[in-house]
Amino acid sequence: MTDVTVVGSGPNGLVAAVVAARAGLSVRVLEAAPTLGGGVRTAELTLPGFRHDVGSAVHPAGLASPVFRRLGLLDRVEWVVPEVSYAHPLDGGRAGIAWRDLDRTVDGLGSAGPAWRRLVAPLLARERGVVQLTGSQLLRVPRDPVAALRFGLRALEQGLPWLWDRRFAGAGAGPGGDGEAAEALLAGVVAHAGPMPSLASAGAGLLLAMHGHGVGWGFPRGGSQAIADALLDELRERGAEIVTDAPVQRLAEVRDSRAVLLDTTPALLLREPDLPAGYRRALERYRYGSGVAKVDFALDGPVPWSNPLVGRAPTVHLGGTRAEIAAAERAVHAGRQPGVGGAPRHPYVLATQPSVLDPTRAPAGKHVLWAYTHVPAGSTFDATELITAEIERFAPGFRDLVLASASSSAADMARRNANHVCGDISAGALSLAQLVKRPVVSTAPWRTPIPGVYLCSSATPPGPAVHGMNGWWAARLALRERFGR
Repeated sequence: MTDVTVVGSGPNGLVAAVVAARAGLSVRVLEAAPTLGGGVRTAELTLPGFRHDVGSAVHPAGLASPVFRRLGLLDRVEWVVPEVSYAHPLDGGRAGIAWRDLDRTVDGLGSAGPAWRRLVAPLLARERGVVQLTGSQLLRVPRDPVAALRFGLRALEQGLPWLWDRRFAGAGAGPGGDGEAAEALLAGVVAHAGPMPSLASAGAGLLLAMHGHGVGWGFPRGGSQAIADALLDELRERGAEIVTDAPVQRLAEVRDSRAVLLDTTPALLLREPDLPAGYRRALERYRYGSGVAKVDFALDGPVPWSNPLVGRAPTVHLGGTRAEIAAAERAVHAGRQPGVGGAPRHPYVLATQPSVLDPTRAPAGKHVLWAYTHVPAGSTFDATELITAEIERFAPGFRDLVLASASSSAADMARRNANHVCGDISAGALSLAQLVKRPVVSTAPWRTPIPGVYLCSSATPPGPAVHGMNGWWAARLALRERFGR
């Protein structure tokens, strides 16, 4: 009998497996896909020699993760940490630039700079406390009440519709003003988590903005696969069994283990006929969010941004002003696709250009670009032209550099990864309710009512991002309850 079986080889599943293996337990990892890594895979999706991240590309939460630090991933993976964490171009060649150096960012934002400092600097001063607060679940008493208060007040400010306009109101928030650039810079990170204003997206955006001036928005040299490979190397060294092309349809297939950790959505549990009725109802009420449509580009040269500083940022947020981005995200939330029909003209686009700092990602002189836009759940929409046009808006001539592209609709994303339900890469909608109830309200939400079975995916606290915390909490709970360790 195997001590621990982990279903799924995403970062949370692999972290859980390593924790169990380090405890001296026998471990088996089952992966449905033919390749390992889940959301941190890297592959040649367009042309030979062009290495694209299949899922996540940039990992500020990874650099800040106490688990990654404890497991040695910050040393075993070669991280590229840019001077410019992210950029947000605007029409007319203007741009908001989030340097890792907070002072440099403040200077670049002109009259809105002091307001930006007052927003971010108090969080940076309690960075460890903010990470501890957001790295577990909201039902726990915060270790650093001051950090919790500072973070909470700012999330309320940016998450409530009658407050979110006030921060930069006195700094030229109109067209062409410094406040407009600062608002857009913040909107770009908030929109990672969906519609705005909302408390959940505001909290996620503030955490990302803090990391931009703290640990930085780093990524592994060679691609995100390096994170999975480092964890897999340790598992193999410790004798773990790792099996690909091994989908699990029912828990009966893995009940020969003393503990089972599921790096999956709750959907697998809903197939169990003996699931307690109350828990089943809770899982049935669990909601998934909008999907993403992703496009990978192989380029003949660097993106010709109108503002050269944008070319120094591996991560770029597109979509224009905060008002434009908010309108686009509201449309998606309502089931309409920006750029189509009567929906807003411009979409929000998250783009990553890792080859500006990592030449291993493409042949000499060539580049890769990773980009996605939010779309209605389950959409079959091909976003290639929509994303191309939005990049061209801020980088005239981009279209002429495209050598090849690979498009994945939300429906494609769901087919390739069962955790991406209807194209939702967060394994569940990000709302305040579902940050508390993820997937159930509990002081130990990783535990299921089925003895020995635990959830360790992004459908549990602390939610999505590549940080391994979900797997860490679930594995610790399983070790204590099933093995007395």
